[in-house]
Amino acid sequence: MDATTSGTPAIQYHNIPDQPITAIIVAPVPTFQRNQRHCFGESTPGEFPLAASPSIVLHATCSFFRQPANFAPDYQLSISELAALDMCQKRAIFKPMTEAERQDLKQKCGGSWKLVLRFLLAGEACCRRENSQAIAGPGHSIAVTSKGVVYSFGSNSSGQLGHGTTEEEWRPRPIRSLQGIRIIQAAAGAGRTMLISDAGQVYAFGKDSFGEAEYGVQGTKLVTSPQLVESLKNIFVVQAAIGNFFTAVLSREGRVYTFSWGNDARLGHHTEPNDVEPHPLLGTLENIPVVQIAAGYCYLLALACQPSGMAVYSVGCGLGGKLGHGSRTDEKHPRLIEQFQLLNLQPVVVAAGAWHAAVVGQDGRVCTWGWGRYGCLGHGNEECESVPKVVQALNDVKAVHVATGDYTTFVVSEDGDVYSFGCGESASLGHNAIADGQGNRHANVLTPQLVTSLKQVNERVVQISLTNSIYWNAHTFALTESGKLYAFGAGDKGQLGIELVNNQTERGNPERVDIDLS
Repeated sequence: MDATTSGTPAIQYHNIPDQPITAIIVAPVPTFQRNQRHCFGESTPGEFPLAASPSIVLHATCSFFRQPANFAPDYQLSISELAALDMCQKRAIFKPMTEAERQDLKQKCGGSWKLVLRFLLAGEACCRRENSQAIAGPGHSIAVTSKGVVYSFGSNSSGQLGHGTTEEEWRPRPIRSLQGIRIIQAAAGAGRTMLISDAGQVYAFGKDSFGEAEYGVQGTKLVTSPQLVESLKNIFVVQAAIGNFFTAVLSREGRVYTFSWGNDARLGHHTEPNDVEPHPLLGTLENIPVVQIAAGYCYLLALACQPSGMAVYSVGCGLGGKLGHGSRTDEKHPRLIEQFQLLNLQPVVVAAGAWHAAVVGQDGRVCTWGWGRYGCLGHGNEECESVPKVVQALNDVKAVHVATGDYTTFVVSEDGDVYSFGCGESASLGHNAIADGQGNRHANVLTPQLVTSLKQVNERVVQISLTNSIYWNAHTFALTESGKLYAFGAGDKGQLGIELVNNQTERGNPERVDIDLS
């Protein structure tokens, strides 16, 4: 078809004279004058003052992010505060809070959603909330899956396994009566167990006394199946800790409540051993939110979330220097352990053994203090330390978790390696049993040693739990990232969850427990 008949305008061609290629290449390109832009004084091109002064950039950026973002739900919040609030709303214990409860928590944390988020994340990290866990109690054991199903096994003389009987269990057995209830935390004491649901309710079974000694007059009755603790129904509980002569619980708002401890006001209030009413822990922690509690023999540690950073408070019996204040005197009200400020250490995990304590810092350092018998402090001797002291033998290890028992200590590194030290009785340290010259099969360990037997599982260990009792032979659990559980130590009551043969009473090397906690 012809262009003239199609209605399309004819294309006009022009004659373009031929030029040699060299003429095109060497043709001068017009240059343009670069205008010099000055910001201050005689600045030369490229020397922009903001680049030379990061503080100015930081100030401008911070000023921008501090300004109201004009976004729902609070048009006055800055972008960073809105982001923190959004992350808080994704946390399990924050979701069911009313608006008034959320605002109260915000004020208690320092008036910032960023500080509330730090409080929530700190509690999740140190207490394994919403994650699987294993508890090596005195003679009995509790295991919780990531879905909140609870298994128990071991000694059951007081009904502490929760199966409705007082018969021992040598294999993990699920607690059927808890079907439909998701458990997120567990605590085990001598003849007693406490479980916490995702709704903040507390179930207890075994001895019915909150303040009984490990060996003493038993409660008026035995509770062989989980029962709701009526006195805690109006408190949303996220953690429980069972010590000797007392029990403590932690609310989602970071408030600590205690049961019992006798009539001498060792926790700032007068109670009886059979008292079933919780009492708020008075003193300096009344207005400071706590993220973790740990109970030992007649004393309590609290990891608190202050606007200036994390801190540890202690209260109770000071024998052996286990309160960490440089003396061996008792404290009736929580007192700040000041040594961490001098060490420039931000505590992130606390552990209370029977007579000694330990902390992991944000930088991975480990501190121990208290009674150093059998080398449980890891300082190469058996001396007491009345203030926290860094374990120098672990300087090349970045720790993330620590667990303490009766004169024993375990440390888990960022890589999942496990170190232990202290009393070697009952093979609970996990080191190969080798008889020394005096016929002792389990030697004490004065400095941290790698538990090589756990290296052979070829998996990262995320939690260690060991028996915290001065009357029971100790056993230990190691939980891996995939939910596999390994046990070693004393097993004479079935507390390992492993069948022992040939009159064995303990297991020296870690053995897999037939249970999946993932």
